[in-house]
Amino acid sequence: MDAFVFPGQGSQYSGMGKKLAENFNVAKLVFEEANDALGFDLTTLCFSGSEDDLKLTANTQPAILTTSIAALRVLQEETDLLPSFVAGHSLGEYSALVATGALTFAAAVITVRQRGTFMQEAVPVGAGAMAAIMGIKKEELLQLCQDVAAGEVVTPANYNSPGQIVIAGHTSAVERAIVLAKERGAKRALLLPVSAPFHSSLMAQAAQRLQAELESINVAPLTCPVVSNVEAVPYQEEAKVKTLLVEQVCAPVRWDESIQKMKDLGVTRYIEIGPGRVLSSLIKRIDRSARQKNIDDVTSLEKLFT
Repeated sequence: MDAFVFPGQGSQYSGMGKKLAENFNVAKLVFEEANDALGFDLTTLCFSGSEDDLKLTANTQPAILTTSIAALRVLQEETDLLPSFVAGHSLGEYSALVATGALTFAAAVITVRQRGTFMQEAVPVGAGAMAAIMGIKKEELLQLCQDVAAGEVVTPANYNSPGQIVIAGHTSAVERAIVLAKERGAKRALLLPVSAPFHSSLMAQAAQRLQAELESINVAPLTCPVVSNVEAVPYQEEAKVKTLLVEQVCAPVRWDESIQKMKDLGVTRYIEIGPGRVLSSLIKRIDRSARQKNIDDVTSLEKLFT
Protein backbone atom coordinates (compact mmCIF):
# COMPACT_ATOMS: atom_id res chain seq x y z
CA MET A 1 0.00 0.00 0.00
CA ASP A 2 1.42 3.38 -1.06
CA ALA A 3 1.14 6.86 0.43
CA PHE A 4 2.15 10.04 -1.39
CA VAL A 5 3.76 12.60 0.93
CA PHE A 6 4.61 16.21 0.15
CA PRO A 7 7.31 18.41 1.72
CA GLY A 8 6.96 21.83 3.31
CA GLN A 9 9.35 24.66 4.07
CA GLY A 10 12.95 23.72 4.51
CA SER A 11 12.99 21.69 1.29
CA GLN A 12 13.56 24.58 -1.12
CA TYR A 13 16.68 25.04 -3.21
CA SER A 14 17.61 26.97 -6.35
CA GLY A 15 17.03 24.87 -9.45
CA MET A 16 14.13 22.86 -8.03
CA GLY A 17 11.84 21.57 -10.75
CA LYS A 18 14.07 22.79 -13.57
CA LYS A 19 15.09 19.38 -14.93
CA LEU A 20 11.53 18.08 -14.78
CA ALA A 21 10.27 21.11 -16.74
CA GLU A 22 13.05 20.70 -19.31
CA ASN A 23 12.21 17.02 -19.85
CA PHE A 24 8.44 16.83 -19.39
CA ASN A 25 5.95 19.20 -20.96
CA VAL A 26 3.37 18.39 -18.26
CA ALA A 27 5.77 19.79 -15.64
CA LYS A 28 6.54 22.86 -17.74
CA LEU A 29 2.81 23.57 -17.98
CA VAL A 30 2.49 23.53 -14.17
CA PHE A 31 5.12 26.27 -13.85
CA GLU A 32 3.43 28.29 -16.58
CA GLU A 33 0.09 27.95 -14.80
CA ALA A 34 1.71 29.18 -11.57
CA ASN A 35 3.14 32.22 -13.37
CA ASP A 36 -0.28 33.07 -14.78
CA ALA A 37 -2.12 32.55 -11.49
CA LEU A 38 0.34 34.59 -9.40
CA GLY A 39 1.07 37.33 -11.93
CA PHE A 40 4.86 37.08 -11.59
CA ASP A 41 7.67 34.84 -12.84
CA LEU A 42 7.75 32.08 -10.24
CA THR A 43 9.51 29.82 -12.72
CA THR A 44 12.68 31.92 -12.75
CA LEU A 45 12.58 32.14 -8.96
CA CYS A 46 12.49 28.33 -8.69
CA PHE A 47 15.05 27.64 -11.40
CA SER A 48 17.63 30.32 -10.63
CA GLY A 49 16.44 32.41 -7.68
CA SER A 50 18.78 33.57 -4.96
CA GLU A 51 18.84 31.81 -1.60
CA ASP A 52 17.64 34.99 0.11
CA ASP A 53 14.63 35.31 -2.21
CA LEU A 54 13.72 31.65 -1.83
CA LYS A 55 13.85 31.92 1.98
CA LEU A 56 11.10 34.56 2.02
CA THR A 57 8.09 32.55 3.11
CA ALA A 58 5.73 34.30 0.66
CA ASN A 59 8.02 32.98 -2.11
CA THR A 60 8.97 29.67 -0.53
CA GLN A 61 5.43 28.41 -0.17
CA PRO A 62 4.25 28.77 -3.81
CA ALA A 63 7.68 27.64 -5.05
CA ILE A 64 7.60 24.34 -3.14
CA LEU A 65 3.92 23.74 -3.96
CA THR A 66 4.53 24.31 -7.67
CA THR A 67 7.58 22.07 -7.79
CA SER A 68 5.70 19.36 -5.91
CA ILE A 69 2.72 19.44 -8.25
CA ALA A 70 4.99 19.47 -11.30
CA ALA A 71 6.62 16.28 -9.98
CA LEU A 72 3.19 14.81 -9.22
CA ARG A 73 1.95 15.48 -12.77
CA VAL A 74 5.02 13.74 -14.21
CA LEU A 75 4.48 10.78 -11.90
CA GLN A 76 0.83 10.58 -12.98
CA GLU A 77 1.74 10.77 -16.65
CA GLU A 78 4.55 8.22 -16.49
CA THR A 79 3.03 5.66 -14.11
CA ASP A 80 -0.30 4.23 -13.03
CA LEU A 81 0.47 4.55 -9.31
CA LEU A 82 -2.44 5.55 -7.10
CA PRO A 83 -2.05 6.33 -3.40
CA SER A 84 -4.14 4.85 -0.65
CA PHE A 85 -3.46 8.00 1.42
CA VAL A 86 -1.86 11.39 0.90
CA ALA A 87 -0.26 13.66 3.47
CA GLY A 88 1.91 16.75 3.58
CA HIS A 89 4.13 18.41 6.16
CA SER A 90 2.69 21.86 6.96
CA LEU A 91 2.62 23.64 3.59
CA GLY A 92 2.78 20.19 1.97
CA GLU A 93 -0.80 19.54 3.06
CA TYR A 94 -1.90 21.90 0.27
CA SER A 95 -0.01 19.79 -2.26
CA ALA A 96 -1.72 16.71 -0.80
CA LEU A 97 -5.13 18.35 -1.23
CA VAL A 98 -4.33 19.15 -4.86
CA ALA A 99 -3.24 15.53 -5.34
CA THR A 100 -6.55 14.23 -4.00
CA GLY A 101 -8.56 16.69 -6.09
CA ALA A 102 -9.95 18.79 -3.26
CA LEU A 103 -8.24 21.99 -4.46
CA THR A 104 -7.31 23.11 -7.94
CA PHE A 105 -3.63 23.88 -8.42
CA ALA A 106 -4.37 27.52 -9.33
CA ALA A 107 -6.43 28.06 -6.18
CA ALA A 108 -3.81 26.37 -4.02
CA VAL A 109 -0.84 28.33 -5.35
CA ILE A 110 -2.62 31.66 -4.90
CA THR A 111 -3.71 30.66 -1.39
CA VAL A 112 -0.26 29.58 -0.21
CA ARG A 113 1.24 32.81 -1.54
CA GLN A 114 -1.24 34.66 0.67
CA ARG A 115 -0.67 32.22 3.53
CA GLY A 116 3.05 32.97 3.44
CA THR A 117 2.41 36.70 3.46
CA PHE A 118 -0.04 36.44 6.35
CA MET A 119 2.35 34.33 8.41
CA GLN A 120 5.24 36.70 7.84
CA GLU A 121 3.18 39.75 8.75
CA ALA A 122 1.66 38.20 11.89
CA VAL A 123 4.81 38.76 13.97
CA PRO A 124 7.45 41.52 13.56
CA VAL A 125 10.75 40.29 12.17
CA GLY A 126 12.98 39.21 15.05
CA ALA A 127 10.15 38.90 17.57
CA GLY A 128 9.55 35.21 16.92
CA ALA A 129 11.77 32.18 16.40
CA MET A 130 11.86 28.41 16.02
CA ALA A 131 14.36 25.86 17.28
CA ALA A 132 15.01 22.17 16.77
CA ILE A 133 15.35 20.15 19.97
CA MET A 134 16.75 16.64 19.64
CA GLY A 135 16.98 13.88 22.18
CA ILE A 136 14.17 14.91 24.56
CA LYS A 137 10.84 13.13 24.96
CA LYS A 138 7.56 14.92 24.22
CA GLU A 139 6.44 15.09 27.83
CA GLU A 140 9.81 16.45 28.97
CA LEU A 141 9.79 19.12 26.27
CA LEU A 142 6.26 20.22 27.14
CA GLN A 143 7.34 20.68 30.75
CA LEU A 144 10.47 22.50 29.65
CA CYS A 145 8.42 24.97 27.58
CA GLN A 146 6.22 25.67 30.59
CA ASP A 147 9.28 26.19 32.78
CA VAL A 148 10.85 28.84 30.52
CA ALA A 149 7.73 30.64 29.24
CA ALA A 150 7.68 33.44 31.85
CA GLY A 151 4.52 34.90 30.36
CA GLU A 152 5.69 34.47 26.75
CA VAL A 153 4.76 31.91 24.10
CA VAL A 154 6.97 28.87 23.50
CA THR A 155 5.38 25.58 22.42
CA PRO A 156 6.05 22.48 20.30
CA ALA A 157 5.41 23.30 16.63
CA ASN A 158 6.52 20.19 14.72
CA TYR A 159 6.55 16.66 16.11
CA ASN A 160 8.80 15.46 13.32
CA SER A 161 10.05 12.10 14.53
CA PRO A 162 11.01 10.36 17.77
CA GLY A 163 13.63 12.56 19.37
CA GLN A 164 13.20 15.48 16.96
CA ILE A 165 10.74 18.21 17.91
CA VAL A 166 10.67 21.82 16.72
CA ILE A 167 9.49 24.56 19.08
CA ALA A 168 8.21 28.03 18.23
CA GLY A 169 7.35 31.24 20.04
CA HIS A 170 8.79 34.53 21.22
CA THR A 171 12.48 34.74 20.43
CA SER A 172 13.59 35.26 24.04
CA ALA A 173 11.51 32.30 25.26
CA VAL A 174 12.84 30.04 22.51
CA GLU A 175 16.40 31.06 23.42
CA ARG A 176 15.74 30.22 27.08
CA ALA A 177 14.35 26.85 26.00
CA ILE A 178 17.52 26.09 24.04
CA VAL A 179 19.70 26.75 27.08
CA LEU A 180 17.55 24.68 29.44
CA ALA A 181 17.18 21.85 26.91
CA LYS A 182 20.97 21.48 26.79
CA GLU A 183 21.12 21.53 30.59
CA ARG A 184 18.50 18.77 30.72
CA GLY A 185 20.37 16.47 28.37
CA ALA A 186 19.21 17.31 24.85
CA LYS A 187 21.58 15.96 22.21
CA ARG A 188 21.17 19.14 20.17
CA ALA A 189 19.21 22.38 20.50
CA LEU A 190 19.61 25.05 17.87
CA LEU A 191 17.81 28.01 16.35
CA LEU A 192 16.39 27.46 12.86
CA PRO A 193 16.87 29.95 10.00
CA VAL A 194 13.17 30.78 9.62
CA SER A 195 11.44 34.13 9.44
CA ALA A 196 8.49 33.54 11.80
CA PRO A 197 7.28 31.29 14.67
CA PHE A 198 5.11 28.99 12.56
CA HIS A 199 2.54 26.65 14.13
CA SER A 200 2.25 28.60 17.37
CA SER A 201 -0.46 30.80 18.86
CA LEU A 202 1.50 33.84 17.63
CA MET A 203 0.10 32.97 14.19
CA ALA A 204 -3.51 33.66 15.26
CA GLN A 205 -3.80 36.77 13.11
CA ALA A 206 -2.52 34.83 10.10
CA ALA A 207 -5.11 32.11 10.73
CA GLN A 208 -7.91 34.68 10.78
CA ARG A 209 -6.74 36.22 7.52
CA LEU A 210 -6.37 32.81 5.90
CA GLN A 211 -9.91 31.88 6.94
CA ALA A 212 -11.23 34.91 5.06
CA GLU A 213 -9.10 34.00 2.04
CA LEU A 214 -10.43 30.45 1.98
CA GLU A 215 -14.08 31.53 1.97
CA SER A 216 -14.05 32.04 -1.80
CA ILE A 217 -12.27 28.75 -2.57
CA ASN A 218 -14.25 25.81 -3.90
CA VAL A 219 -13.56 22.38 -2.42
CA ALA A 220 -14.21 19.33 -4.61
CA PRO A 221 -14.73 15.69 -3.53
CA LEU A 222 -11.55 14.02 -2.29
CA THR A 223 -10.47 11.02 -4.38
CA CYS A 224 -8.58 9.47 -1.46
CA PRO A 225 -8.14 10.23 2.25
CA VAL A 226 -5.82 12.96 3.49
CA VAL A 227 -4.00 12.52 6.80
CA SER A 228 -4.17 15.99 8.30
CA ASN A 229 -1.43 17.66 10.34
CA VAL A 230 -3.93 18.75 12.98
CA GLU A 231 -5.64 15.41 13.72
CA ALA A 232 -3.03 12.91 12.41
CA VAL A 233 -5.83 10.67 11.11
CA PRO A 234 -7.28 10.24 7.60
CA TYR A 235 -10.34 12.16 6.51
CA GLN A 236 -12.24 12.45 3.24
CA GLU A 237 -15.04 14.90 4.06
CA GLU A 238 -15.03 18.05 1.92
CA ALA A 239 -16.50 20.07 4.80
CA LYS A 240 -13.38 19.53 6.92
CA VAL A 241 -10.81 20.87 4.44
CA LYS A 242 -11.02 24.60 5.18
CA THR A 243 -11.42 24.15 8.94
CA LEU A 244 -8.32 21.99 9.19
CA LEU A 245 -6.26 24.33 7.00
CA VAL A 246 -7.11 27.24 9.28
CA GLU A 247 -6.43 25.28 12.47
CA GLN A 248 -3.13 24.07 11.02
CA VAL A 249 -1.63 27.59 11.09
CA CYS A 250 -1.45 27.65 14.90
CA ALA A 251 -1.52 23.92 15.71
CA PRO A 252 1.56 21.69 15.84
CA VAL A 253 2.36 19.42 12.91
CA ARG A 254 1.85 15.86 14.19
CA TRP A 255 4.03 14.22 11.55
CA ASP A 256 5.27 11.32 13.67
CA GLU A 257 1.71 10.34 14.56
CA SER A 258 0.59 10.73 10.94
CA ILE A 259 3.19 8.26 9.69
CA GLN A 260 2.46 5.85 12.53
CA LYS A 261 -1.25 5.99 11.69
CA MET A 262 -0.61 5.19 8.03
CA LYS A 263 1.66 2.33 9.05
CA ASP A 264 -1.12 0.97 11.27
CA LEU A 265 -3.51 1.19 8.30
CA GLY A 266 -1.21 -0.85 6.08
CA VAL A 267 1.04 1.60 4.26
CA THR A 268 4.38 -0.02 3.42
CA ARG A 269 5.83 2.49 0.94
CA TYR A 270 6.03 6.29 0.98
CA ILE A 271 6.71 8.28 -2.17
CA GLU A 272 7.95 11.78 -1.35
CA ILE A 273 6.91 14.09 -4.17
CA GLY A 274 8.63 17.47 -4.36
CA PRO A 275 12.00 19.07 -3.68
CA GLY A 276 14.46 17.32 -1.39
CA ARG A 277 14.32 14.26 0.84
CA VAL A 278 13.50 15.81 4.22
CA LEU A 279 10.40 13.69 4.76
CA SER A 280 12.14 10.48 3.69
CA SER A 281 14.72 11.09 6.39
CA LEU A 282 12.03 11.64 9.03
CA ILE A 283 9.98 8.62 7.95
CA LYS A 284 13.05 6.41 8.25
CA ARG A 285 13.20 7.31 11.95
CA ILE A 286 9.49 6.72 12.50
CA ASP A 287 8.93 3.50 10.55
CA ARG A 288 12.13 1.56 9.93
CA SER A 289 10.26 -1.13 8.00
CA ALA A 290 8.86 1.29 5.40
CA ARG A 291 10.16 1.49 1.85
CA GLN A 292 10.77 4.99 0.51
CA LYS A 293 11.18 6.69 -2.83
CA ASN A 294 11.30 10.35 -3.81
CA ILE A 295 10.45 12.22 -7.00
CA ASP A 296 12.05 15.61 -7.58
CA ASP A 297 14.02 15.23 -10.82
CA VAL A 298 14.54 12.92 -13.80
CA THR A 299 17.08 10.72 -12.01
CA SER A 300 14.86 10.05 -9.02
CA LEU A 301 11.94 9.25 -11.35
CA GLU A 302 14.08 6.64 -13.11
CA LYS A 303 15.00 5.11 -9.74
CA LEU A 304 11.36 4.71 -8.73
CA PHE A 305 11.17 1.22 -10.20
CA THR A 306 14.59 -0.01 -9.13
